Amino acid sequence: MSNINEAALQLRNSSKTKTTCSPVRNLIGATDIESAYKVQEINIAERINRGAKPVGSKVGLTSFAVQKQLGVDQPDFGVLLDDMVVEQGGTVDYNLLMQPKVEAEVAFVLKSDLPSVEISEAALVDAIDYAVASIEIVGSRVENWDIRITDTIADNASASHFVLGTQHVNLADLDLVGCEMKLWLNEEIVSEGKGEACMGSPINAALWLANTMVKRGKPLKAGDVILSGALGPMAPVKPGDKVRASIEGLGDVAVNFSTI
Repeated sequence: MSNINEAALQLRNSSKTKTTCSPVRNLIGATDIESAYKVQEINIAERINRGAKPVGSKVGLTSFAVQKQLGVDQPDFGVLLDDMVVEQGGTVDYNLLMQPKVEAEVAFVLKSDLPSVEISEAALVDAIDYAVASIEIVGSRVENWDIRITDTIADNASASHFVLGTQHVNLADLDLVGCEMKLWLNEEIVSEGKGEACMGSPINAALWLANTMVKRGKPLKAGDVILSGALGPMAPVKPGDKVRASIEGLGDVAVNFSTI
């Protein structure tokens, strides 16, 4: 078995058994980004074969400080599937999660297919139907979140679940750079930030994703959801927690976690 297949199996078994594993960089190296994406592709294909459907993509590592910490100069991406969707205000079964944390993000939904050539920011903005507040639930199969860039990419950019708010807003009505975010955990503010924390603007992260997917021969499609990246620090969650986020101009979004 190749190291790539072995890493994919390790992560897949970890997810099935809900038992954390050692870092997959031990198998594929700490800097081999392409091998990490191959691991991701294997496990996404396996989930699709079992019935899951792609609904979009997420951008990770959008904080320049976190990029520097992990020794990279770019974000990463993961695939969003329909079995990751949680309804606004809904409850997630905590038993499905692994080392979960939450973060508030601006999400975009596309109204048209993107071309298979590099596009400009203006073209991307024209293709976006609306923006919406979101909460991403991130998780890690790797024990104690002991991750480097290849660990998180292989682990589908540490994706778990996500929630979209119900207030759909035209980009022309938003200040994507200056919008303020607050994240509450059981009525206590645990994270704050602004749009500029996400690569200077969430639209910058979305543009990076759009052109990265073109280079990989998988341009984004109409209806795709783009989770553009965190506007502030992540916060860990426990069984029974209630989480709410507010993003200026986009309103609130909330999610609850079941007791075990």
